[in-house]
Amino acid sequence: MILGRRPELEALTTVLDAAHAGSGGALVLRGEAGIGKSALLEHAAAEAGGRGFRVLVTAGVQAEVHIPYAGLDRLLRAVGMPADPDSQPYRLAIALLEVLGEAGVPVLVAVEDAHWLDEASWAALSFLARRLGADPIAMVLTTRDGDDVNRRLTAAGLPERRLESLGPDDSAALVAAVAPGLGAALTARVLRQAAGNPLGLVELGEAAARSGGAALLPARLPLSERLEHTFSGLVAELPPITRALLLVAALDDGDDFDELIGACAEMIGAPVSADDIEPAVATRLVRVDDQFRVRFRHPLLRSALHQSATAAQRRRAHAALAGAVAANSERRVWHRAAAAIGPDEKLARELAETARRAQHRQVATVAVAAFERAARLSADPGVRGGRLLAAANAAAEQGDPATVVRLLAEVPEQWLTPTDRAWYGLLREVFLGTGWSGGDRFASFVEAVETMCREGDTDMALESLLVICLRVYWSVPDPETAGRLLAAAESVDVSPDDPRLVAVLAQVAPVTRGAFCLKQMLALRASGEANPRELYELGMGAGAMGAFSLGVSFHAAAEVELRAQGRIGLLAKSLVSHALHAAHLGDARSAISLAAEAERLTAESGESNWLPTAWIISGFAEALRGDVSAAHERADRAEAVLMTAGPHPLLALVRQVRGAAALAAGRPGEAFRELRRVFDPADASHHAHTRLMLLTFLAEAAMGCGALDELRLVADDLTPVAEQGRSPALIAGLRFARAVLGDSAGSFAEALADDIESPFERARLELAYGMWLRRQRRAAECRPLLRAAADTFDALGTIAWADRARAELRASGETLRRPAEAAQGLTPQELQIAKLAAEGLSNKDIADRLFLSPRTVTTHLSRIYPKLGIRSRGELSRALQTA
Repeated sequence: MILGRRPELEALTTVLDAAHAGSGGALVLRGEAGIGKSALLEHAAAEAGGRGFRVLVTAGVQAEVHIPYAGLDRLLRAVGMPADPDSQPYRLAIALLEVLGEAGVPVLVAVEDAHWLDEASWAALSFLARRLGADPIAMVLTTRDGDDVNRRLTAAGLPERRLESLGPDDSAALVAAVAPGLGAALTARVLRQAAGNPLGLVELGEAAARSGGAALLPARLPLSERLEHTFSGLVAELPPITRALLLVAALDDGDDFDELIGACAEMIGAPVSADDIEPAVATRLVRVDDQFRVRFRHPLLRSALHQSATAAQRRRAHAALAGAVAANSERRVWHRAAAAIGPDEKLARELAETARRAQHRQVATVAVAAFERAARLSADPGVRGGRLLAAANAAAEQGDPATVVRLLAEVPEQWLTPTDRAWYGLLREVFLGTGWSGGDRFASFVEAVETMCREGDTDMALESLLVICLRVYWSVPDPETAGRLLAAAESVDVSPDDPRLVAVLAQVAPVTRGAFCLKQMLALRASGEANPRELYELGMGAGAMGAFSLGVSFHAAAEVELRAQGRIGLLAKSLVSHALHAAHLGDARSAISLAAEAERLTAESGESNWLPTAWIISGFAEALRGDVSAAHERADRAEAVLMTAGPHPLLALVRQVRGAAALAAGRPGEAFRELRRVFDPADASHHAHTRLMLLTFLAEAAMGCGALDELRLVADDLTPVAEQGRSPALIAGLRFARAVLGDSAGSFAEALADDIESPFERARLELAYGMWLRRQRRAAECRPLLRAAADTFDALGTIAWADRARAELRASGETLRRPAEAAQGLTPQELQIAKLAAEGLSNKDIADRLFLSPRTVTTHLSRIYPKLGIRSRGELSRALQTA
């Protein structure tokens, strides 16, 4: 009986109707324990089954919250897909989506107690839930309230409905239905104590009917505890063997009846049969369905069983379960850990390995729990400290400072190895001090790396440098600290062409080691031997030196593998950097598409610190495309976030967006003022490295507003920097600036005679030269240059620059029509799909690459064709070229 839940029932029906029609979706039901979530979920499952849905069910279990894929595994086994513990959650989610989408019937995925799902299962299922729109799949999840739940749901962005208490009339009707002979006085007490909680109304009403007013005591306890007491009382009346079965079931993430019987028999050392569960079934504490899966009457019953059992009983149950699930190494090691009493180094090593695998899968919560449990099982204080330190580091990666501080307080510093002590000091600096503030704490970091090098811990030294080198790049430390950082990096005992070292040097010393790093990167790109993480780091290093073509090639190669592996955290970061490089190369369409995907994945992977950068890059690309309003909106949004932390080096990129937007709007004076701030050491937006990438934009603005004297000073200042570091972006900027400052046909012709790799840079020179020639009244000579520039800008999608070239042509007496840009009407994701389809990828290949279902790709293509004015896949390449 479900009373007072008409809006929720209608919402569930809507989700099922949409899935039945081929347009899936998800709904989260949330609220306090006993509020009716489970009843609504059962109703949805029954309705779906009656309508021909395939119904798949799983649940989170408190005892298994640290076992990777414990919740997801049940769904995977139901469709014949056993989970690989080393798989990435997002790749498993897409594989499951594909299988469910091809089921031939609509599917309901019912997830109970999502707050107890392990982190890997939650990541996979929430990722899946956001991708159901084009498939006949509905997902309904139930969860209690809480801070962790709020964090999860905020990041997931799933539709949700909060269940409130029943009203007085519905509450009274429910009590009358379950306890029809209950007197008025007891009914009033039940109504008062249950306070509209449906489970409280049912259980307290039935208890009062059985045992009178004594069943309602103690009233001072929270309702959930009183309900647990009620359930514990019901369990206590069962035969011992049935109670043992229920305890095993409560501690097991699985629901296989045979597994439970086997584990129970092992625990009590006596035979157990299927009939032994019947007393619990008769009292409605559990039910066993047609597939011999055990279902608890309510999740609070699990909690009651857990709380009422002694520690020794729980350990025996976990030991028995470890034997029953021996084929599943991940489940087995956690049950063994729960059963362990004293130190066990062999088990601790297994847990540490589990933690490292979890870190590889980007499931930081599991890594923290595994390292911490491994530490508790470690007898050696030094080893224990190292594992606690590893747990703290994993918590830091997760963005959980409270856990970091708690774990650091337990680390026995005096027993740490020198390398561990160095890392311990770094974490204390960050989490027990005032946090990072620019490069203020680099001195401590240098000491830590130097210690690691002395101890011969090469890999940790390099990893530590990789962690910090991007901060070094943006912080631009003082010369002494920068010199020590560089010396520490170059003292690491690895080959000079090690891609990790090259990436570090490029970001720590992009000028003084720029020429060396460029040479090494070209060789590394040719060799093709770097792994995805190294390719990503090389892309970051290439960008730090202004080698944007190199950066694009490294990031593109990294992203192919990262997509295949489902490593969306690192993929999101790579896409952010890739988008910036594409924008600097003038490829506005690709930059917008890459930045849009980066925004989605940074939110999904928890890399929220990268979101402002993604907004900035999107704004930069929008400025190039000519959407000045969108550019300013994104710059303003990013600036509002960055300013909360005080002066921030990324403000230089905000100036970059506003400067480009002003150029796009035809306001060169405003553009010069915005960009000049990045070059001014006295300005809060100054950044010594970013200015090297912006000289061409500054020179364009100076040419338009007449600020040539200031431009000359900047160019003279940066000439020795270019000679030393050989930054391609700076060399291109100086080439453009010298042409403008030369103010002659010869200076422009000399610049265009150079070997210019970037079509965007050549087109900008052609536009500037054409403008100069027109102002010299040499119309016939300017037109070929302006036509060529307009064609290149149109091909790249830098429409603002193309429009300026056409305006100059009109002023010279020639009209060049703006080509129809059909792709302008595509969303960033549609453009991404269209490009991949034009390259010849199948729908399945595109789906795998973009973490979508094939059906979703098909739906997108059906919308793309009419927008481009075409009818088939074969026309895509031509349509995109003309667009």
